[in-house]
Amino acid sequence: MIRVLLSICFLFSALFGWSQVETEVYLFDLKVIEGKPILYNPKNISNNDGYDNQPSFWNDDSILFASTREDQTDVLQFNVKEGSTSNWLTYTKAGSEYSPLRIPDKNAFSAIRLDVDGLQRLYEYDLQTQESTPITDLKIGYHTWFDASTLIATILVESRMDLVIIDVETGTYRTVYKNVGRSLHNIPGSDLVSFIGKRNNTWEILSLDPTTGETKKITNTYGKEEDIAWLDTNTLITGFNKKLLSLNVGSDTEWKTIMEFNQEEINNISRIAISPSGKRLAFVAEGSPSRIIQKQVEAFNNRNLDDFVSCFSENVRVQKFPNESMYQGQTKMRENYERFFENVKTSSVEVVKRIVVGNTIIDEEVTKVDGRDGHQVAIYQVANGKIQSMTFIFPDGPLTDAESIVQEQLEAYNKRDTETFVSTYSPQVELYNFPKTLNLKGRNNLERQYGAFFENTPDLRADIKNRIVIGNKVIDEEWVTINGTELRAIAIYEVENGEISKVTFIQ
Repeated sequence: MIRVLLSICFLFSALFGWSQVETEVYLFDLKVIEGKPILYNPKNISNNDGYDNQPSFWNDDSILFASTREDQTDVLQFNVKEGSTSNWLTYTKAGSEYSPLRIPDKNAFSAIRLDVDGLQRLYEYDLQTQESTPITDLKIGYHTWFDASTLIATILVESRMDLVIIDVETGTYRTVYKNVGRSLHNIPGSDLVSFIGKRNNTWEILSLDPTTGETKKITNTYGKEEDIAWLDTNTLITGFNKKLLSLNVGSDTEWKTIMEFNQEEINNISRIAISPSGKRLAFVAEGSPSRIIQKQVEAFNNRNLDDFVSCFSENVRVQKFPNESMYQGQTKMRENYERFFENVKTSSVEVVKRIVVGNTIIDEEVTKVDGRDGHQVAIYQVANGKIQSMTFIFPDGPLTDAESIVQEQLEAYNKRDTETFVSTYSPQVELYNFPKTLNLKGRNNLERQYGAFFENTPDLRADIKNRIVIGNKVIDEEWVTINGTELRAIAIYEVENGEISKVTFIQ
């Protein structure tokens, strides 16, 4: 039984690539001006706690996607022209639906149903009768319709996905390429379908002629980003972190950034879809990392052990700053907090200040345990919707006036006053990248490096957006201007004997 469950979990994660990561679906209007795609009028069309993913356009004014409700995933339709309304198209108690796509020449869509007993098949859903019927007995991962009777799909083989062409009428299929990704698209203005090849270390975007089975390379993916869409016959769009990029396969040699999102709630863009006329674009983005942090704070305060532990990755690392291990793994975390809740009658955490830079969250927290007040800082690092590490800073260093010397070095930095700047540091000062990668050691090296830096950067300036002081440590969220470019970083200063002895940067 355990083996069966493990295989189902593996199949599910391999095909759909998620483990309860909170995602949202965003919709934009789209124009192309002088060859450049322009996005405007953004909408979060899912706006739902949980998993919302795999958008596809029914037509220019209607979009389908998978959305979670009542502990299952159903198909939701968003209608742009009907007052931005939504309506549920499925409510399948026996399972959940994923990857909805309109079926050509029918008032119906297809979706992959994962039943509670582990059975996974592709179904057709009639919009008028609400009835569903299986299309094929193959275990489909991802699919696209070439025409009403021909499916291009991936099936799981061992630990990879292979590309197949399925004749729906006869039920026969043939394998045309081994080891592919999840992104399948009809190429506009052609009789070809694109897919991602993963045979080599460098992933490729290839074309498939479904009639002959012939495949040809088009270009390389952007890094390991496998989610693409076609704006027209020659223009590809992909996502990377907070960016959308485009590539004209006929003229461009490199991907170009067309838009970068500064909003905290848009992260790790994936699953891009473009409407039939090219006037709308949708993509999926992970929610703000701070949401998962707030969820675990609330679960702790509610003494809900299951909800608390679920916020962390299976191999979460818990440590004392900078990297002194306290324990590792969900199992150990559950044991520790279960014992804590048993032995403590009342406990709470209040976040008094929060710094968010990318996937790093730093909380200044006031704690109360059985009436005793405490003060701590927690550094969280989030990936794939889970907390990967939690690093605590406690006020256990030597008592000093840490803030005044850190402020003095900041003012000297902005004046580009090398002598005063360097004098705020100890002779054996050490500069690290978090958690403990040494970049520079010694005041002499500091003077040499920063002296040249100050001289060559006339617009240099650092502004402090947030500051946390705990014991002998000062944590600054800094916005630094360098040669017209603004960068965000976190600096953790440690002060001993009135001098800065160590700085740890998080970027």
